[in-house]
Amino acid sequence: MKNSLSLLLLLLLSACVQPTQERDKLDRATLEARLNALSEKAVRGVAEIPLDSNKIPRAVNADGTLHSSTSRDWTSGFYVGTLWELFQETGDPKLKTAAEQWTAFQEKEKWDTHTHDLGFKIYCSYGQAWEVEPKKEYADVIIQASETLIKRFNSNVGAIRSWDFNKEIWQFPVIIDNMMNLEMLFAATRLSGDSTYYKAAYQHAQTTLENHYRSDNSSYHVIDYDTLSGAVRNRHTHQGVAHESAWARGQAWGLYGFSMVYRETGAPQFLEKAKDIVEFFFQHPNLPEDLVPYWDFNAREIPDDYRDASAAAIAAAGLLELYHLDEENQAQYLDWADRILQTLAKDEYQAKTAPFLLRKSVGNLPSGSEIDVPIVYADYFYVEALQKRLAIEKNRLKL
Repeated sequence: MKNSLSLLLLLLLSACVQPTQERDKLDRATLEARLNALSEKAVRGVAEIPLDSNKIPRAVNADGTLHSSTSRDWTSGFYVGTLWELFQETGDPKLKTAAEQWTAFQEKEKWDTHTHDLGFKIYCSYGQAWEVEPKKEYADVIIQASETLIKRFNSNVGAIRSWDFNKEIWQFPVIIDNMMNLEMLFAATRLSGDSTYYKAAYQHAQTTLENHYRSDNSSYHVIDYDTLSGAVRNRHTHQGVAHESAWARGQAWGLYGFSMVYRETGAPQFLEKAKDIVEFFFQHPNLPEDLVPYWDFNAREIPDDYRDASAAAIAAAGLLELYHLDEENQAQYLDWADRILQTLAKDEYQAKTAPFLLRKSVGNLPSGSEIDVPIVYADYFYVEALQKRLAIEKNRLKL
C-alpha cells in the first residue's frame, strides 16, 4: 500500500510539472524512426570498426580514441548484443552479418570460471542471437556458460561470488551488478530442463534482497560474506563515492534485476523490492529534472558533477520491464521511462564517435576510468528500452 500511494502521488505531481507535449511524443512512428536512425548509425560504425577479436569496442578514451577489449572483458557482449537488437527491429542484413561475426568471438567465454559476468558476456551476445534464430548451437553455449557460472555459487552464503581480487579485503564479495547475470541462469533452465540454474539464481536474488539494501531502499555496491557462516563481513563500495553512498548504476542494476527476477519467478518479494528501488530512485532529491542521474546520488559536486547516461538507460529498460508486471503503476513507469528516453535522444547525449550511440556515461570515477564518455552498455540498454517501448505501442494498436 505504501508503494502504491507513493507512486500515485508522484504521478499526480509529475503530471502537474511536466508539459504534456513533452510526454506524448513517443508514438510508434517516432520510436521506429529513432531505432532506424540508430540502425543506420550502427551500420556506419560496422564499416569503421575492423573485425578484431582483440579490439571489441568498449568505450572512448579521454583523448577520443577507441577503448577496446578482448572477449575476456566483462563488457565484451554489449556491442554485439546491440547489433542483434537493432537487427531485430530493422532487418538490415549488414547488421546480422556483423552480429554473427562478432558473436563468434564470445563463444570461448562459456568456459571462463574467473568471472560472475558470464551473463553480460554470453547472454547479451548469444542470448540475443537466440532471440533472432533459436539455434541449438546458441542454446548450447548459454547452457555451458550457466554451468560454468554456478561453480561460483556458495551454498553457505547463498550467492554467486563476484570478484576474485582484493582477497586481503574481501573473503566472498558479491556486487549488486550480479543481479543482471541471473537472467542467463533462468534461460538455461528453460533451455535444458535442469532446475539447478533456476534454484541458484533464485537463492542469489533472495540473499541480495536480504543483505544489499538499506532502510531507505538504496543499495550497497559490495557485500562481503564469510564463506563458512554466510554472515556479512563488510558493506563496501568500489565504484561509488563512499561505502554509504548510492552509486547510481548500482541502483539501476537493482531496479532492472529484481524486476526481471520477479518476471521469472513470480515471487512477490522481488516485485516489492523492485517497487521500493523505483521509489528511492525517482523520489531522490538529487535526481535531476531530466531523470538522468548523477553518477552517484551522493556525488560531492552536485549540481556540477557528472551525469551517467548508462544508469538512466538501464533504469528506463527496468521501468519498461516493470510496466508489464505491476499494472497498478503502469502510467507512472511509462511516464518516467518516456522522460528518460526523450532526454537521451537530445543531441547532448548522442555520441559522435563510432560505433557508439550515447555519450555522457561514467564507468569507474574513483579509479579515474571512463568518465563522461560513450560506453557500450549504455547503448545496449538504451536500444533495449526503445525496443520495449515500441512493443508497448504496437500492442496498444492491436487493442
